[in-house]
Amino acid sequence: MLTHADLKAKALSDPEVRAEYERLNREEFAILDEMLAARREAGLTQAQIAERMGTKAPAVARLERALASGKHSPSITTLRKYAAALGKRLEVHLV
Repeated sequence: MLTHADLKAKALSDPEVRAEYERLNREEFAILDEMLAARREAGLTQAQIAERMGTKAPAVARLERALASGKHSPSITTLRKYAAALGKRLEVHLV
């Protein structure tokens, strides 16, 4: 089974995929990468995060998928709940 990093590297070796990837909003990918890394480091599943957020696993899957697709931006409240479920806090900065 390929890891996420392996799959990403394989996909990005295609010039068309790379161009589309780079076209997408970098910030949304950055927050998704942080969220997935934090969940992996905490050793939690989507179902466990959902339980801590007071929701169901499909909602967490949709949240992560929405960030990956760039088709939906979750609310600050939702991101705060996700962060809290990981024992973290959300920080937003304007630069």
